[in-house]
Amino acid sequence: MTEPTTFLCVTCGTQFPPSAHPPSSCPICEDDRQYVRQTGQEWTTLAQLRSSHQNRFDSIDPKLTAIRTDPLFAISQHAHMIETSDGNVLWDCISLVDDATVDEVKRRGGVSTIAISHPHFYSSMIEWSRAFGGIPIHLHADNRPWVMRPDSTISFWEGDSLELLPGVTLIRCGGHFPGSTVLHWASGADGKGALFTSDTINVVADRNWVTFMYSYPNSIPLNTSAVRIIVQAVEPYAFDRIYGSWPGAVVQTDAKAAVRRSAERYIAHISE
Repeated sequence: MTEPTTFLCVTCGTQFPPSAHPPSSCPICEDDRQYVRQTGQEWTTLAQLRSSHQNRFDSIDPKLTAIRTDPLFAISQHAHMIETSDGNVLWDCISLVDDATVDEVKRRGGVSTIAISHPHFYSSMIEWSRAFGGIPIHLHADNRPWVMRPDSTISFWEGDSLELLPGVTLIRCGGHFPGSTVLHWASGADGKGALFTSDTINVVADRNWVTFMYSYPNSIPLNTSAVRIIVQAVEPYAFDRIYGSWPGAVVQTDAKAAVRRSAERYIAHISE
């Protein structure tokens, strides 16, 4: 008899519940915000990933570390580990977690809670939680249908904001997904405030600007109303810097103004 295995989607990196055989499809990839490879649906396992990949840790600012898999896997995003005096937060998630990763995170103070921006980064969130003693995973309730591996460690929050820890706040912006969330770190950027935006407010090649999309791989824009709602959601918060989900994707300074002017530029172009 075949033992149950927790299969990982090769394209998006999402882990599914234990099963004897790979799932027939990945609903996250079949959605028009993502895609299925031309070669078709492919699956791997965490054991296979551990045998061929490792995680790297890059200290990108004081009390802030990026964790990324090498060689790159799935969407290739990195997670952020944010260190605070009230506990450390893992923002967003990646598929690979192994003993070396756990040891290094613990060496840096461990993590007490996980928060994830949207379904494309749910990856192996349950494995990450269990690796650190079953710590809570905070997801917005509007994204509940996209959880492929339900678990008691998941805490669904509702409304427009949630203070995870003093000075660390989740903000629901919507747009990319109904529950798409950004994280505000009041002490970030040398006390001027930092925003972690993932795909909700995406840092572009010109690091003085950002953009907003319903689907990035399929180039489907958001409408004017959705963009204005995102800008309004972050307006009450002070932030000088934005951290995206890929290396170098950082608006280093005057980030709040970058969001405002980028939104106006975006709206002007889709309204023509």
